[in-house]
Amino acid sequence: MEQYDLIVIGSGPAGEKAAIQAAQNHKRTAVIETRGVVGGVCVHTGTLPSKTLRETVLYLAGLKQRSVYGVVCTVKSDVTVGELMYRTRHVIQNELEVIHNKLMRHGITVLSGRGRLASAHEVEVVDASDGARPLSAEAIIIAAGSRPFRDPTVPFDDRLIFDSETILNLDRIPKSLVIVGGGIIGCEYACIFAHLGVAVTLIDSKPRLIPFLDHEISDALTHLMRKVGIKVILEDRKEALTAADNQVTIATRGGRTITAEKALFATGRVGNTVGMGLDRVGVPVDERGLIVVDENFHTGVEKIYAVGDIIGFPALASVSMDQGRLAARHAFGRSETRLNTLLPYGIYTIPEVSIVGETEAGLSGRGVPYETGTAHFYELARGQIAGDHDGLLKLIFCPHTHKLYGVHIIGQDAADLVHVGQAVISFNGTIDFFVDTVFNFPTMSEAYKVAALNGLANLHAADGSPRIGIDRKRKMS
Repeated sequence: MEQYDLIVIGSGPAGEKAAIQAAQNHKRTAVIETRGVVGGVCVHTGTLPSKTLRETVLYLAGLKQRSVYGVVCTVKSDVTVGELMYRTRHVIQNELEVIHNKLMRHGITVLSGRGRLASAHEVEVVDASDGARPLSAEAIIIAAGSRPFRDPTVPFDDRLIFDSETILNLDRIPKSLVIVGGGIIGCEYACIFAHLGVAVTLIDSKPRLIPFLDHEISDALTHLMRKVGIKVILEDRKEALTAADNQVTIATRGGRTITAEKALFATGRVGNTVGMGLDRVGVPVDERGLIVVDENFHTGVEKIYAVGDIIGFPALASVSMDQGRLAARHAFGRSETRLNTLLPYGIYTIPEVSIVGETEAGLSGRGVPYETGTAHFYELARGQIAGDHDGLLKLIFCPHTHKLYGVHIIGQDAADLVHVGQAVISFNGTIDFFVDTVFNFPTMSEAYKVAALNGLANLHAADGSPRIGIDRKRKMS
């Protein structure tokens, strides 16, 4: 039996970083990957392909919208997903080479097959013919990822009805698309297809899209999605579905009937735990196939850990990387650090959204006093140059100490801009930092100063003093 210090099942962001961390600590490490090619869902069917597709669409739609530059571009009506995914193939191939080289450089063994637990310290690598190759290790980290949840009442055929991964295999761009699920993935694909000229209908049972967002940001996103033609239906759900004559018809509980050429169901994900042998060793799994772990990503079974999407929320590639790194450290007695609880979220809708820290609803629910300051991107010279008239950056802070509680952004470069606020929150900073800091001009980062000044102006207005700052009432032409 082959002996290792660490065996990692899965080579996505969590598994890759776990393996590299162990190798850097001079541990003999093996990674088992079902696909036969490293990278996991993130590289092959999730983050990279969907975000590269979005970038392609954003480029085409951006040229179409920004006629201020004297350039008008239209997407040809018979464009195929294959054509749009041309750049995606190059991005994926380049990323695979980067990951493979990193694993090889650290002396990590990569094994092709399905990882199955035989005991608390033994793993079998199962090949296509069900042959099992036994391995043993001091510690095991499960990073096998997740897959789209498929409602058993929905007849998925990947021709008319798709999930959030198979949608990338469309043979052509449909004229109409109905999306069930108003979470992150549903909203991202709704924006992508709408900007390709597809008539998109989005259905969700909740009263708001992406409900963990600050309400003002969620409402702004909903407004902008409707502005580009997306029909957003909230507080309603699928009651019945039929697929015939090359179209899909959904009847909703609210009495609506929606017909489209294609349907996409983005109703969550489930862990890839089936057939992994977790029951053999007593690793706990919930009703969605997600592994239950503690704050150190330990399953409670000797030295078996789980990280990444297979443990559920927040299921972000960025967070999964740190989970893998920290689990590998803990497995070999180095548990002095824990996962940072201040997590940024990047949502790649059009426009993109990013948040970090507290929301108004969260603070109100705990009875914590707060004030807000807002900068609209049309107030920024760079916003005018870029043609982003709808974006905004919102700061939430303590009215007494000015301590920054949260940053919420919708608009251009949101996922990059948020890290400025993240750093200030991390060091218990105040919005006075933004007021006293000189930002490059013209930049989108200047929004922090504008929002901070607006927040201070709101404080003065609230205590009866003369309101200061700029008049933020938008002038409509």
